[in-house]
Amino acid sequence: QNVVATVGGTGEGPVLILNGHMDTVTPGDETRWRHPPFAAEVIDDRLYGRGAADMKGGLAAILGAVRAIRLAEVRLKGSVQVQSVIGEEDGGIGAFAALRRGHLGDAVIICEPTELAVVPVHAGVTLFRITIPGRAAHGCVRAEGVSALERFLPIHAALKTLEEERNRAVRHPLYDGMALPWPLNVGMVQAGTWPAIVPERLTAEGRIGVGVGERIADVRRQLEQVVARAASADPWLSAHAPTVEWVGGVWEPSRPFPGHPVVQALQRAASQALERPARVCGATYGSDLRLFTNQFGIPGALFGPGDIRLAHFTDESVPLVEVERAARALVQTILEYCGTD
Repeated sequence: QNVVATVGGTGEGPVLILNGHMDTVTPGDETRWRHPPFAAEVIDDRLYGRGAADMKGGLAAILGAVRAIRLAEVRLKGSVQVQSVIGEEDGGIGAFAALRRGHLGDAVIICEPTELAVVPVHAGVTLFRITIPGRAAHGCVRAEGVSALERFLPIHAALKTLEEERNRAVRHPLYDGMALPWPLNVGMVQAGTWPAIVPERLTAEGRIGVGVGERIADVRRQLEQVVARAASADPWLSAHAPTVEWVGGVWEPSRPFPGHPVVQALQRAASQALERPARVCGATYGSDLRLFTNQFGIPGALFGPGDIRLAHFTDESVPLVEVERAARALVQTILEYCGTD
């Protein structure tokens, strides 16, 4: 369940929310891990385990920052609200519930793994399922059937072309230099029921990235049109049309608040902790930030220790030095944004 705690100030300053999610994805095949996923081993100043980067490291940085301020007996003008929430990996039900119950603020920092980059905006994601019909036949007379697997190949090629075209056409300054800011990925393909039967049905499930400023409905329409065009070029599929369904969670792109004081304070604090200018960029994945910015109008940013490339991966880990630097940056941000008495 959610846990929310507040470090109260004098009431003369803003409320800053520090948010992190407790839930993680499954470890997958544990035999592929060199370090047990739930042992929390520390080797060469790096902590290994499922959720280390995504995002127990961020939660630890939040708690360390708040504890430091309390131990120093700093009197804040504003207050700090710590939100430890559930359900982010499944769409954000925990953060949404906390906000609906009145745990609101003037700004938010969500400590997702950004490698200590300041991330004021993230992309959107919507999940799809494509079903390709075929016609079954005994494998010994396979030419009398229609393989749904073979009919899927031009559909998949068309999706790859769509990805390339979208990543050329949809631009945003915080994503400049990224080769693939709006990825399209087919993650699951299932076809057939028996090795000696021509597969009469194939389902493919995946995700398509939604650019900052785009509407999810428009991106969905693009993908549906691409599938329909590819199908129309095939004699079988033109008469037996594939279906496209939109399934699972939906992550809208977050709403950017350029130049907001909390983003500026965080950038200065991160640069001080890193002893070099902090990188400012967009994220290619979705997060709970969109619930704060889009649904409740609360400005904010992602910022935390760890590398998103290691999240949801075997031997996930987080450098402990980044956890410490993130905590230092959060302390400085709290002092500047909330103010001190």
